[in-house]
Amino acid sequence: SPFQLTRIRDLPASANVDTVTLSDILGDPMIKEQWQFNFLLDIDFIMSHLDEDVRDTVKTKIIHGFHKPNNPSRLNLEATAKKYPNVETMHIWLPAYGTHHSKMMILIRHDDTAQIIIHTANMITQDWTNLTQAVWRSPLLPLSGTDDETLVAPIGSGARFKRELLSYLQGYKSKFRDPTRPLIDQLKRYDFSSIKAALIASVPGKQQIGSDTADNKQSLWGWPSLEQVLKEVPATTPASRAQINVQISSIGTLYEKWLNGFFDVLRTTTTGQRPRSEPASVRVIFPTADEIRRSLDGYQSGSSIHMKLDSDVQKKQLSYMKPLLCTWAGDTNGERNSVQQAGRRRAAPHIKTFIRFSDSDCNKIDWTLVTSANLSKQAWGEMANKNREVNISSFEIGVLVCPQWLADKEEKASMVPVFKKDDPDVDATLVGVDRMIGVRMPYDLPLAPYATNEVPWCAERSHNEPDWKGVMWQTY
Repeated sequence: SPFQLTRIRDLPASANVDTVTLSDILGDPMIKEQWQFNFLLDIDFIMSHLDEDVRDTVKTKIIHGFHKPNNPSRLNLEATAKKYPNVETMHIWLPAYGTHHSKMMILIRHDDTAQIIIHTANMITQDWTNLTQAVWRSPLLPLSGTDDETLVAPIGSGARFKRELLSYLQGYKSKFRDPTRPLIDQLKRYDFSSIKAALIASVPGKQQIGSDTADNKQSLWGWPSLEQVLKEVPATTPASRAQINVQISSIGTLYEKWLNGFFDVLRTTTTGQRPRSEPASVRVIFPTADEIRRSLDGYQSGSSIHMKLDSDVQKKQLSYMKPLLCTWAGDTNGERNSVQQAGRRRAAPHIKTFIRFSDSDCNKIDWTLVTSANLSKQAWGEMANKNREVNISSFEIGVLVCPQWLADKEEKASMVPVFKKDDPDVDATLVGVDRMIGVRMPYDLPLAPYATNEVPWCAERSHNEPDWKGVMWQTY
């Protein structure tokens, strides 16, 4: 599987096959420099996962979005960093309502390789303990013998990924500071050709979309980036049979018009702009209050999962989203028949995945995106205004893969969901393809739609029914 799930502390080994821990990522003594891009960061927690022999020497850069001088999170990060001579924190400016939500680590190593890790977890204990998260790790990237900036760089190629990543990192530059310049200068020297994926990122600001961006020279962000990439991803079946599963940990306050526009972007394929006749169906996977109560951390895990339900706009939003909503665990009413189990029912989701299945039985996958971005305008951008401008508020980053990019040139590849392990059981030759690629599923299939009496978890509401630990959830 191109993506791995993180290990869940309180689940048995059988549910943690092929999973990854933070020590697996950061514990190699060959690491000489790390750049941590994230929303919430605990420096002591990060440093504790480095190999103890190099903990005091790994050059560590922390990029965060708490730019106001008296912000408690910023003061806390700066105070903790003082304990470590090798740690530097850097804040970046954000527009109103924006967050530095990207979750990425970039590792520079002593063996002249670099590694890019794009994931869904905050760098805090809670996120790496009992919450469902996903990690994408690049291969170790060697130094490059050539100047590859001039290469033809089709979407899905390593050269294109490199160009987009460097462009994203340039998005941190402001009038006064250029915090990522040393990293950009280093990464230029590495060969990204082993990466077979597309970078889908968001950078705050207004961007013009339309003919001038069609020449692929200018990087696009947010939903225009996703649309541009999906135009290069072949769909294997007619849209009327396809199903797109949107699985997120937060849903912003959204009008129906924005949701429909964004879902149309998700439906984009090589057959051109969004198919109108019989579009692919969309399902939105989000936990119920009952599922949060029964999760390993109980209500505490609900502190990072958000959908507001109480204003008139939000009530209206729930009414038109309700038919699309599916539960996370799918076992509220007991065990269902013939379910493929992912082994993460009790590990509440902080992961975000967008998957196009080629049929509503969810047997084959056309593409998979793992990202920091939830379902919100801040993350993906407003729909274009009359001047064809799209406004984005937040930094986000994700990775999209499809079967054809992961296969060799002449090979025919197929991508399938896999459960409780990373590799598919099916023999490729039996289904008439050269290569079978598994995508590790974080949730069970088939999905279970919300029952009429079920509502999404809302952290802003008080919940008097105790969770399995006997705790109630009070909001103030």
